[in-house]
Amino acid sequence: MEKKEKILIIKTGYSEILDELGDSGRVSSLGDVLRTTVLLNLYKKDHVTWVSDESAFPLLEGNPHIDRLLPLDFWTAAKLQEEEFDSVINLEKNLEICKFSKKIEAWKKYGFRYDPKTQTAKAYDRAFDVLAVSTSPELKKSNQKTCQELLFEMVGQKWEGEPYILGYKPKTKEVFDVGLNVFVGTKWPSKAYPKEKWNELERLLENSGLEVTRQDKQNKNVLTNIYDYIDWLNSSKLIVSNDSLGMHLGFALGKKVVGLFGPTPHKEIFFNDSSRALLPEKDYGCLPCFKGKCDQEDYCMDNIPVERVFNTVKELSS
Repeated sequence: MEKKEKILIIKTGYSEILDELGDSGRVSSLGDVLRTTVLLNLYKKDHVTWVSDESAFPLLEGNPHIDRLLPLDFWTAAKLQEEEFDSVINLEKNLEICKFSKKIEAWKKYGFRYDPKTQTAKAYDRAFDVLAVSTSPELKKSNQKTCQELLFEMVGQKWEGEPYILGYKPKTKEVFDVGLNVFVGTKWPSKAYPKEKWNELERLLENSGLEVTRQDKQNKNVLTNIYDYIDWLNSSKLIVSNDSLGMHLGFALGKKVVGLFGPTPHKEIFFNDSSRALLPEKDYGCLPCFKGKCDQEDYCMDNIPVERVFNTVKELSS
């Protein structure tokens, strides 16, 4: 019998894979946690320990390729420093987490590390491109590789279309044609498509005969409980979404997805033949700006025409 390797993955979402260096904040980017589950495709035959923020547990619990899911706390840190792993993959640029991962014994280490000389996060050799893209605005704008490609390269592998892996199995069936995922996370309010445009899109879709469900019209459980949220998303054949957790969940659930992009780069996301990324029609010199709040008078997300979103949905729904 082939020996299982011991793999430790550290991903809390405190710092996003392809965004600037993380600080000491404890707000987890759940979409970023979900998209790193693509790495689990490489370790299906191994024993995987995953350390994360507890807010991300609903995205990871029940995953058949995670053998041990642990919260990032003092007890976890103490326990893991008593163990030895074949590989440690630290996907956080948060300095304290880099220091923690450095203390863990492993034959191979990937991702990010702490450099005591500069007191900054540095990349292990194969993660250099990821760190460069995340810290250089110019490289980030010119990057043509998806997050999946960069993650696989980080551990010396080539991505060949492997999907995200979600542990939770939805309890709902598809009863709607289109789900409108209108909210964005607190880290990136600038990603939001304006409410009046969602209103107009909903009206056009319903008038065309499509069955529509909308996130901000659901009960509080859908808005506060990730399991209920996933069940709601699963009830639609196609998801229209800002660049957010809902978009990534749409991909994980195998839905058709229409993603609306402005301040963040769409090229980092893999869109298959049944999905589309829509950008502002006006040529903004500042995009992608990577800013959480827009400081321009002319808001980029205002310039994704509702008619274009509607026509794209109709095309994918036919």
